[in-house]
Order: sequence, then structure tokens, then C-alpha cells
Amino acid sequence: MRISEGKPPLTIRQRVFHGWLRLQREWRVARINRQVEKHTKPGIGDKPVAFFNASTRLGGFSQNAAFSLLTAWSLQLANIPVVHFVCKSGMRRCVLGTNIDNPSMAPPCEVCIAQSKRLLKSGEMVWFDFQFDPELGSVLESLSVEELSDYHFMVDDPQLSIHGQILPVGPLVLPALRWALRRHHLFDDSTTRFLLQSYIQSAYSIVKKFDQFLDQTDPMAIVVFNGTMYPEAVARWVAKKRNLRVITQEVGFQPFSAFFTEGQATAYPMQIPEDFELSEVQNTRLDEYLNQRFKGQFTMAGIRFWPQMSGLEHDFLEKANLFKQIVPVFTNVINDTSQVHASTVFTDMYDWLEHVVEVIRAYPETLFVIRAHPDEKRLGTRKHSRQPVSDWVVQNNVDQLPNVIFVDSNEPLSSYELIQKSKFIIVYNSSIGLEAALMGVPVLCGGKARYTQYPTVFFPQTPSEYQKLAAQFLGQREIDLPEVFIRNAKRVLYWQLYRVSLPFSPYLESHPTPGYVQLKKFAWQDLLEDHSTTIKVLTKGILLGGPFILPEEEYP
Repeated sequence: MRISEGKPPLTIRQRVFHGWLRLQREWRVARINRQVEKHTKPGIGDKPVAFFNASTRLGGFSQNAAFSLLTAWSLQLANIPVVHFVCKSGMRRCVLGTNIDNPSMAPPCEVCIAQSKRLLKSGEMVWFDFQFDPELGSVLESLSVEELSDYHFMVDDPQLSIHGQILPVGPLVLPALRWALRRHHLFDDSTTRFLLQSYIQSAYSIVKKFDQFLDQTDPMAIVVFNGTMYPEAVARWVAKKRNLRVITQEVGFQPFSAFFTEGQATAYPMQIPEDFELSEVQNTRLDEYLNQRFKGQFTMAGIRFWPQMSGLEHDFLEKANLFKQIVPVFTNVINDTSQVHASTVFTDMYDWLEHVVEVIRAYPETLFVIRAHPDEKRLGTRKHSRQPVSDWVVQNNVDQLPNVIFVDSNEPLSSYELIQKSKFIIVYNSSIGLEAALMGVPVLCGGKARYTQYPTVFFPQTPSEYQKLAAQFLGQREIDLPEVFIRNAKRVLYWQLYRVSLPFSPYLESHPTPGYVQLKKFAWQDLLEDHSTTIKVLTKGILLGGPFILPEEEYP
């Protein structure tokens, strides 16, 4: 199936409606900004909190942009100085402004700058522009994509505090480029080289500007978007070299919720007390959540992929009856930021799939169902993967193997019904591995996942051990599942849903554009820590280094 390269044009009625929503958002933002300015009295000499989130939005209003703005407002109302490091055409190519179909197209700086002025009006703003380094440019011109991807150099500028440090600029920009290009394996062509060179030049410019910004503002802490996209990644690197506290944020596990950490947000580090056990009430709450999840009634970062799930059809069940056992294989999106942390055993997800196919060929009596991740193909957008599993399956003739069924990402087949009929499941680092563990189904995991922080699944540490354990599972009549896996799976899922996902639902609602949000109508007092547990947790976490964890009794 061919995926549309762009969104269909809006009707007149839709354009009018979207225009009204934009005016409503701007009015609500302006109203809160005025109230924040009116009721803020920062102490003289207090160190500020710095915010930087150049990769969360352009002209729209994403969840992560909203989380940052609401957090900044709440600190200002607590009389804490806030300063924003803001892009003013500060990158040759930014992540969201990269047009992969036309890389020569400049980013839409004008609309982004105008949006920054509207959103951040009540806080202090320090703008940064782009500074081209001709010496660096001449070096980059001669390098291949492989050499650019691993490019390190010594910062040779005595005016910078990081003078003499080795800047791993290639590895710092690589995850962002993979995300922008929607692929992991990069072509060594003029387009990719141009974008890598542009990202590296922009990253070094940000390094210098951010170092100067820190000298100028002397913040007590820095809050950045996820720390993986290259602008925020290099800012985090600079701050860490100066021994400053850096808090990163990402979308949480509940609708309109955020995850904050002093670690790297895309890895979702969590510290669960060893003595934490679910009560009867907590088990009931978790069961209710899973019931909705198993029906497909959930969103991921504001996107709902399936209006409904379909069960296993007659043709599928008829074919499955010809085999001894069923083993599903759940893949991930190869360009997702989680992949930065996942590939500790295998080189990447496709390296893992190559090893899985060896197992598939060796066990023809087992039916393997390869299930592509639902986020690979977002219809009507440019956000679909340019290196999807469906292409890999066809190119390697995996779909021609008699013991394989391939289920593409846009097919609404119920993965949970499939799991129930399986002997065990194979995953890379998909969150469905945690849910399968909760269902009491053994999980063989190939990539480091947020749930592998605790014993929840089988996670061999070398490719040979992985294949050996897969063969063992396929040959065994029964797989011995440690009870601690189910216990930890419950603890991890509950913790990530109800303790570290900080709810912003009192302030935000959905926008017709998937992934975007609108401000609700709320009073400025709702952003005071006495009126919101989320704000209280954020304030203590940012200012005092407290944990970004909700009290158990406070989740709405």
C-alpha cells in the first residue's frame, strides 16, 4: 500500500475551524502570560532556571512544548526567575524544519520565531543565531557519512569554558538525523552529507552560544526537551561539562502526562522502591487500564492508531492449526529515539531480525507472526518510516517463508489476542513485551527496554546466547516463567503509569491535528503548587533535586 506523502488539503470549513482554534490558543496564552507577569515577584539575586526546547515545535503547539511552557509559568508564579534560550534562525537546519523531500528548503524560521515570542512573552528570553565556522566547514566537506557520524574534535576556543574538551558532535547529532530522515541506515549521498554537515555546524554553533548563555545567566538548573534531539543534546553536554543539573522531559505514559528526570528522558529511568507491592485497589486500577489497552482504546504521544482492533480471522486460525505452536515477533520503529538506548546486544533492530530469521528457518513446525509497529506508517503525514519492516520483509523474502505471516503496521489485528495463543513472544524493545509479561506469557527480548531495568523478561546479553535461548524455548514443552517477572511487570507498569507520569490534563486538551494540543481555560492560580500536585512535584524536583514522582494518593 502506498502511503500519501502529505496531508490532504483542508476544506474551507476546516480552515475556518483551525483558524478559530489558533486564535483561541493565542488568546489563552496571552491571558496567562499577562497574569504571570502581574503576579511574579522574583527575588533579587536569585539564580534562574533555564529552559531550552527548540525541537518540540515550529508554529504549532505540541505536548512537549506545552509541558515546558506550563512548567516555566509555574516557576515564575513561585517567584523563581526563568530564562529561555530561544532560537532565532540559530540553526542551518533544525530537526523539525528539515524537509526530507526537499533538503535545500530552509526551515520556517519566521513562523517559529513569532510563536516563541507569543508563548514566552512573560519570561526572559535570550535569543541565539547561527554562527558558521569556516574551518570546521572545510573539514566536514571532505568526510563521508560514516566519518561524519562519528566525528569528534577538540574545542579550541579559550573564550569558552569547554576549551580543550573533545566534542563528540557526530554521535550527538546522529539520532536526530535518523529521526528526521525516518531511517536508521543512512545513504552516503549528497543529501545525507549535506544534512549531517548542516546539523554538525549548527550543533557547534549552539555549543558556543549555549556556553556563553550559561556564563551570562548562571542558572541553578536547566530543563531541556528529551536530551536526544541534537540541539538539546549538545546543550545538555555543555551543561554537564560545567557540572550543572540538567532535567530532561518527554511525553509520559498517560494522556497529557509528562516524564521528567535528571537522567535521559528517552531511556525512562525509574527508581522503584524494593518494598513496593500493589494493593488490591492498585491491582484493580491496573486491570482497568489493561482492559482498555487490550481493546485498542489508547493513545501514544497523542496519536490513536486504531479506531478499533480486529480479532484473529478464520484464514489466520486455519493456517495456525497446521503448526505446532505460534510465536509472534514484535518490531519497533527503527528511527525512534528509544533505539539510541536499545541496541546493546545487537547492532540495531535489523541485525536482531537477521538473527530471528535464522531461528525461523530452523523451526519450520512453528508459525512466526511478524508484527510491524503501528507507528511506522502514519497515513497522510511525512512521519512514516522510510525504512519500514515491510520493506525489509519483502527484500529478504521473509514473507515467502511457509511458516511466516507478516502483519503490517496499519493492520488492526489484535496483538493481545495473538499473544494469548502464543507459546512465547519475541520483541526488540516494544512496550508490548511488558504487557505480555503481565499476561503471564514468556518474553524473549532483543533490545534494552525501559522495563528491562528490572527482571521482567528474558534478556540474553549476546547474540549467540539469544539464539540459544530461542532454540531452547522452541524445543521445550513448557517454559518455566519466574514469578518475579510477573511481580516486577506489575510494579514497573503501575509505577510508569501512576507515579512518574505527571498529569497535565487540567491544563491541556486535544487539538484536531494529531499530536498537537490546546490550552484549556484555567485560572493562573491553578499553576500554583498549593493547587496542583504536579506543580508541587515539579517545583521540588527542579529547585531542590527531589524525585519527579507523584504521591500514590494524588493521581487523578
